[in-house]
Amino acid sequence: MSSLPGAAAGFRSVEWDARPRSVIPGRQRWEVKLVLGRPRTAEVLAAALRRIPGITEARANPVTGGVLVRHDARVRATDVGRIVRRAVTLVAEDPTGAGRPAPARPVAAPAPRADRGLVVRPVLAVGGGAAAGIALIKGSALSRQLVAVGGVGAVTAAVLRKAWRGTVDTSQEAAGPRVEHHPLLEIVGPHRRRLYGAAALSVACQVSEMALGTFLGWTGLVLIKGEAAPLVRLGLSTASAQLCGLAGLMAAACAAVAGLSYASNLQWRRLGQDIEHDWRNRTYAHVQHLELRHLEGERTSRIAGALTDDVRQLGAFFATSAGDLLHLGTSLALLVPLFLLLAPQIAWIAFLPIPVIAWLSFQYQDKVTADYAVSGEHRAKLHSQLVNTLEAGATVKSFCTEDYEAERIDRLSGEVQDSSRRTDRSTIRHAETVRVCTTSSMAGTLLIGGRAVLDGSLPFEVFSPLIGLPQMVLLRMNRLGGIVDQYQRTLTAYDRIQRLRALPAETDGTGGPLDAEKVRGEIVLDNVTFAYPDRPPALEDLSLDIHAGQVTALVGATGSGKTTIAKLLMRFQNADAGSVLLDGRDVRELSRHDLRHAIGFVAQDPFLFDGTVADNIRYGSFAATDEAVVQAAMKAEAHTFVASLPDGYETVIGERGAALSGGQRQRIALARAILKDAPVVILDEATSAVDNETEAAIQRTLRVFAADRTMLIIAHRLSTVRHADRIYVMDKGGVVAERGTHDELLAQHGLYASLWQLQAGDPAA
Repeated sequence: MSSLPGAAAGFRSVEWDARPRSVIPGRQRWEVKLVLGRPRTAEVLAAALRRIPGITEARANPVTGGVLVRHDARVRATDVGRIVRRAVTLVAEDPTGAGRPAPARPVAAPAPRADRGLVVRPVLAVGGGAAAGIALIKGSALSRQLVAVGGVGAVTAAVLRKAWRGTVDTSQEAAGPRVEHHPLLEIVGPHRRRLYGAAALSVACQVSEMALGTFLGWTGLVLIKGEAAPLVRLGLSTASAQLCGLAGLMAAACAAVAGLSYASNLQWRRLGQDIEHDWRNRTYAHVQHLELRHLEGERTSRIAGALTDDVRQLGAFFATSAGDLLHLGTSLALLVPLFLLLAPQIAWIAFLPIPVIAWLSFQYQDKVTADYAVSGEHRAKLHSQLVNTLEAGATVKSFCTEDYEAERIDRLSGEVQDSSRRTDRSTIRHAETVRVCTTSSMAGTLLIGGRAVLDGSLPFEVFSPLIGLPQMVLLRMNRLGGIVDQYQRTLTAYDRIQRLRALPAETDGTGGPLDAEKVRGEIVLDNVTFAYPDRPPALEDLSLDIHAGQVTALVGATGSGKTTIAKLLMRFQNADAGSVLLDGRDVRELSRHDLRHAIGFVAQDPFLFDGTVADNIRYGSFAATDEAVVQAAMKAEAHTFVASLPDGYETVIGERGAALSGGQRQRIALARAILKDAPVVILDEATSAVDNETEAAIQRTLRVFAADRTMLIIAHRLSTVRHADRIYVMDKGGVVAERGTHDELLAQHGLYASLWQLQAGDPAA
């Protein structure tokens, strides 16, 4: 430790501040304080991780301190943890990356920087070209002013270039796979015509707004001098005629500004809404067809976030920030050459605050982004604690911890208050600093321009209309940092959505269609082996037969692979080895839609939608009549309690069936499967939450329902399966320990007999 330089020693002090936040197969999220507030260190750490074999992606966020690592599913989670901690140690010793070779980059040439960002170079090119033209036309008389203007332009370009490099790096980091066009054009997609229309309206609106400012300046000129020379050349020679003409022009300009502003804002908002609608629909349609392993491997909240917050961000950028950017660019493109042509003496002072405000905006945005991240984290903790405390009301009261919870909420609320105050101070300080810059620019323009008017080098007729126009640009410059921030957020959201859309969808088999009406239901598992990622095999070399038209039961300890067999039958998962056959055909060769249409499935924890009872029973069999719904409910022993509900079958049961008990939810799900009337039915603990009397009634119904169809029952409660035609007793590791009928298994005095004695208290003998 003593051999390290001072800086490296400081980094080493946080070596072990690397904690996992979430670990799921193929992906881990870590909290690494080493990269917090250190963009270069974050970049080096991400590059170091990407060089490790088995690591497919690594990203580090210097704002939140979060590190995302995606890896090959065959790499164990513990090994990835050691890799992350080792990488953090190496970067702590060499935070600049100077002691290590540069990380490998893709062979493909990177996209040009101009392709990845906001369009600022054309504006600077217009100003530079105009300045060169003026210098050639007017010689050296205004050389000092032109040099000053050039200096302002150079400083502005340097500020924008420095800020833009950070934006481009973030954009390229977030862009993910290479796309054919700029990400913004990819986001717009088929709505480019509306984009071009909205852009044209915004440009016309900005031109009208600047014309209105010019007319106001001419009005002041008429009131002061009695005439405005440009209007005299139009034939308006008297002051009264000029004022009347200006009143008409201002009225027309006001109407144009109002109309164009309304039309452009409407078009931008509609564009944003269309983008949001299209991306949400297309992405959600893709998510619905993802393989179940990917849905189970991703947090539902993250997928929902991509479909809501991220998609909303795509539309919000075009609904707001894109129009602001176009207004700013149009103002600069018009004003810079206008001042250079008409009033080069004051151009430099008029535009001097631009690099200052741009620098302040970028600096403010960098700081406030970190402040908002901290504030958001505190708010999330407060919200989580509030929800947990309210949901655990009975636990809190039973342990008499009301005061403790109140103190904990008070402490978290105080942290939120402190972080909000820091953010508010930064925001107000920035706004007032920009105000000082714009006011100083106005004062300097009046002073220098007034002296030029007095010494005759600048006509008052030119100076008066131009005096207020730069302030329009300077006020818009205040939004530049926010525009860049929204751009970065948009590219990041686009990346998350694209990564979600890049997950593989379920594929259909190539063995032709499956007619559900002709399915007999003969199921065979032939030497099937299956393992979940980073886990030992759930099934290993398993073979069993499920005869057509019979009731087959799977019983055994938790983790013995019973539900896994159901997932393989439904093709929620595919076997790693061996084959699963339905009527002699490998299920992997069948159409997923046809296969699942032929199988009715009731899970242990069935999902009910926020709707009526009838809607939930009819789900998937939408054409079923009301009479069929009632008949299915009667067979599932659900009709009695449904009829007692306030609105009967039209009663709204709430999200996930919150208004019903666990047993009632199971009976609704069972009625749904009965209404489907599939030739193969899988019941996974479908009666575990009902009482014994209801279970007995359901069993009587199922015996009638099971006639001429194949039924697979997965259960822990042995009384549920005692009448099955065949019972398989599963043991740890996914092996069949025993098989036979209920009486045959009791006679064996083995595992099944022991379980029966434990549950029923009835000795096998």
